[in-house]
Amino acid sequence: MSADPSETTGHRAIAESTMIDGLSTIAELYDGFILDLWGVLHDGMAPYPGVITCLREMKAQGKRICLLSNAPRRLSATVAKLEDLGITRDLYDHVMTSGEATHLALASPDDDWHRGLGPRLYHLGPEKDDDVLEGLPNHHEVSSLADADVIINTGPYEFTEDMSGYLPVMQEGLERKLPMICANPDLTVMMGPRHVLCAGALAAWYEEQGGTVRYHGKPHAGVYTRCFALLKGVARGRILAVGDSLRTDIAGAQAAGIDSMLVTGGLHARELELAWGEVAEASALDRLIAGSHAKPTWVAPGLIW
Repeated sequence: MSADPSETTGHRAIAESTMIDGLSTIAELYDGFILDLWGVLHDGMAPYPGVITCLREMKAQGKRICLLSNAPRRLSATVAKLEDLGITRDLYDHVMTSGEATHLALASPDDDWHRGLGPRLYHLGPEKDDDVLEGLPNHHEVSSLADADVIINTGPYEFTEDMSGYLPVMQEGLERKLPMICANPDLTVMMGPRHVLCAGALAAWYEEQGGTVRYHGKPHAGVYTRCFALLKGVARGRILAVGDSLRTDIAGAQAAGIDSMLVTGGLHARELELAWGEVAEASALDRLIAGSHAKPTWVAPGLIW
C-alpha cells in the first residue's frame, strides 16, 4: 500500500510525489528495499556522500536490502566492483543484475521464446561482460554474425556517447533477421559527471528498425520477480525501490506494484541543473515528474539517512 504524502508533515507534495530530506523520514514504513547502484549508491568511481552511513543505519534497523542493477554482468563481478568502491558485503543482503537475469534466462529458460533460441550466441559488447555467456549448458559463443542465432547485447565496448560505430554490426543483424537479447535496458548511465551510452540505446535503435528484442532488467517485470523471491517474507506493500531514473527504476517499481523513491542527484541531475546533494527547484521537479508516466512516491536529493 502506498504511503499517503499528506501524512508526512513538513514536506511538500510535488506532482503527486512527496519531497523528503532523507530516508529516516520514511524508514518505518518499509521493511525491504530494492536499491539501484549507479546514480544512487555510486557514480561509477566512488560512493556518493552519506551512502555508506545510510546503508549501515538501514542494516542496524533490521531492514532487508536487495541491490538491483542494470549492469550487464554476473553477480560476482558486481560484488567485486562494489568492494573496490568500499561498499562491502555486510552492507546489503542480496544483489541481482540484468546480466545475471540474462544468464539465468539462457541457462534455464522458462518461456517459449527463450526455449526456441538457437545455441549460437554473438556477443555485442566488451570482454568484461563475457561472464554473461560463460557456463551455459546449451549455448556457445560465435565470433561471426554469419554463424549466429541470436545477438547478446551488453553495450558499447568503451564509454562513449556515440553509437555510430555499432550501426554496421546491428545493420547486418537486421539483414540476417537475428533476434537480440538486451542485457542492460539503460539508455545511458552516469560515469562521474558524464552520461555514457548503454546497451538499451543500441537495443532501442535495433527495435526501431524492425528488429526483435527481449530485455532483461529494469523496468521489465522478470527482474522484479527475482528480487521479490530474494526478499521472501516481506510484503509488497512494505518494499521501497530507490533509483535515479524515472524510465527504469520508477516505472519498473510502479509496474511491479511497489512504492518508489526518486534520487535527483543521479541521471536527472543535468536536466534539473543540480550538483549532487543540492535540492531541486520545485518547478523543475514538477516539470520532470509531470512529463513522465512514472510517478515516484517520494523524492530525495540522494540516498542519505
